[in-house]
Formats: sequence, structure tokens, C-alpha cells
Amino acid sequence: MAEAETRLAPDEQAYFYQDDRDAKCPFAPPPGLRALNEKAPVTRVRIWDGSTPWLVTGHAAQRAILSDPRVSSDDKRPGFPYPNHVMAESAPHHPLTIFNADGADHTRIRRMMTRPFTRPRMEALRPSIQEFTDELIDRMLAGPKPADLVTAVSLPLPSLMICVLLGVPYADHDFFQEHAQWATRSDKTVEQQNAANAALGGYLANLLQKKMEEPAEDVLSDFAARIKDGDLTLPEAVMLSMILLIAGHETSSSMITLGTALLLDNPGQLANLREIDDTKAVANAVEEILRYLTVPQLGQRRIAAEDFEFEGAEIKAGDGIIAALPAGNWDPEAFPEPEKLDLTRKASHHVAFGWGIHQCLGQQLARIELQVVYGTLYRRVPTLRLAVDRDELDFRPADALAFGISELPVTW
Repeated sequence: MAEAETRLAPDEQAYFYQDDRDAKCPFAPPPGLRALNEKAPVTRVRIWDGSTPWLVTGHAAQRAILSDPRVSSDDKRPGFPYPNHVMAESAPHHPLTIFNADGADHTRIRRMMTRPFTRPRMEALRPSIQEFTDELIDRMLAGPKPADLVTAVSLPLPSLMICVLLGVPYADHDFFQEHAQWATRSDKTVEQQNAANAALGGYLANLLQKKMEEPAEDVLSDFAARIKDGDLTLPEAVMLSMILLIAGHETSSSMITLGTALLLDNPGQLANLREIDDTKAVANAVEEILRYLTVPQLGQRRIAAEDFEFEGAEIKAGDGIIAALPAGNWDPEAFPEPEKLDLTRKASHHVAFGWGIHQCLGQQLARIELQVVYGTLYRRVPTLRLAVDRDELDFRPADALAFGISELPVTW
């Protein structure tokens, strides 16, 4: 934060985004962010480079702006509100991806990536997810106490599943996890990010070339076939594969860890969840935990493609726009008493996976993984508890791409 503060604009009245969470309420969005939404659903804020994009905090306003064709995801447009200097310096070299494409380009790319993530295909994976989850819990229980839930369950499960889906050998998980983690770190340099991208890109390029010769029933084989048909270039396929590999395990891993820490901090709600023997009720509980935690804490970033009025704000072409998803999911207009964790709440209209055409592609896989873990872990290990005080947990900083905890020592 110190570097960003040296670049602040002179307008001292503007809220600085992204500020820190309250250490006493580490699962809640930063208190300043919530206070901002009480004043207006759209307002100017300052970010790390001193620029003042619009921040959208209201739940309804976020769903409207993220569906508005007058805003663009093109991160090469001047004025785009980058989350940090690494993204700002690397953006001119970004290839066209599902994240920064608009209109027909986005539709073309998303269509290529959608087929493997349909709801029926994800539901077909549920038995494998259950089997992997049981095996991981067995290993944890057979090992020493205390155990780190991140390395025992939270990271291996989503990594295993995305490897199965993509056709990536899980034996290589140490390699790709080491390089993938740079995508979400806030303390990285441009050189570190470029080195990680080069290593991971080279690995995936080799794998795609092997899939062209020996295809299987997996996503990378589908991309390899498209390369051979001329629908995709190898660099485009590498980038799509990298996005899926990184996004497929990092956010789900954070949700398993954070969700467990949150439930252990709310024993009454955890007891209720442990008693639930109904998949729909567990699924409903998962939606509430997704709402409460909202892992993508830096929000979704856009830029105005034209002048327009929105929620009383005069937005000009070239203005940066940030939809602060944690604030939207704690908007009392959409979720009364948002600070209350209520696993019976109907919260499926949350924006934890974003909204509009850029909504998270892998959300069904994430949901099933969370439903299986939350529905299994606490029943199989009813005495599960933190092995340290909550105050000792190392939460990721507020400027990290994904909210999370680096380690979660647990015992039973």
C-alpha cells in the first residue's frame, strides 16, 4: 500500500480502494467499502496509481453495469482501472482472452470454452469429486495432528479435478501450482509474473502438441483438435488452457479454506450444517457462504466505451469502472442483515461469480466441489477445530486478487 499512497490524487475526499479488512472481522468486506455503499451505489474512488475510477457497490447497480453493452472489458483502452502496476505494465502485451474481449470476439472464445463446463458434465463429475474428497480426508486423519487443511484438502481437490477435466497429469501439480500462484499474488514483480507465464505456457504448449498426436477425452485434446482444424492458434490455446488451469484450482481452494475457517468461527451454523442430510439444503448453504466471503475481492473491472448516465453519475467514455463484488454481496437492500451468516438464507442471486457475459465459466464445478466438501468434512470429522487462535491466521492482503488464507492449521 505504501507505493500506492505516494501516487494518490490530491482529492483527499475520495475513498482509497482497496483498503484493508478489519482484523476483528476478517471475513467481512473492508468497513470503508460498506460505508461507501450506504451513501451511494456508485461513487468516485482512488486506486493505487492515483486515478479515480467509478466504484459500483450496490448489488442491483453491479448487475446492471456488468450487463451494460456501453462498458468494455478491453484492458488496452487508456483509462482502464488496473488492479496493480504489474497488470498495467503487462496489459499492452495481453493476447485476446475471455477476460478482455467484447462482443463477437468474446462470444467466439467463450463458445470454445463453454462445452466442457455444462451443468450435466459437471454433475457427472460429482462421484469422482466425492471419491477424491473421501480419500483426502482419510489421508489427513491418518496423518499427524495438527494438519494444514490447505495442503491436506483445499488445494489437492480442485487441482485434481481441473487436471482430470483438462487432461493435465496430476503428477506435475507441484510444477503448475508453483507457477500458477503468481497470478494471485499482490507482491509479485513484472519479471516474476513473466517468468511464471513463460514456464507455464511452455509446459502447456508441449502438452497440447502431444494431444494433437494422442488425443483423449479432455479439454486440452479438444483445443488440440481445434488447432489442427485451424479454429485456434497454438498461442491462443495455450492462453485458454492457462486461464482454466489457474482459475480452476485457486478460487475453489480459497473457498474451501475460508469457508471452513468461517464455519469454525460460527459453531451454531456449523452444527446446523452438520445435521443437514439434504443435497439441496447443502447447496443453499454453499450459496450463502459464497455470498459472505466473495473470494474475488478486487472486483470486476471495466471501462466506459461511451458517455452515459448511470445511477445519477455522469460517466464519460474512457472512465474506469470497478464493480466491488464483496460490497454488492453485503448490500442490505439485497441481503438484509448481511453480516449475519445464515445458511438457510436464499442467497443464490449473489455476485460472487460476477455477472453478465463475463460470469465465471467454472462456477458449476466450483459449486459441486464446495457442496461435496462442506457436506462431507464436518460430518466425517465432527470434532474438527482450529489448532491456533483465529487471530494467528494469515489472511491474504486486501490487494491480492483472491481473498484467502495461506495455511489453516486444524486438529480433531
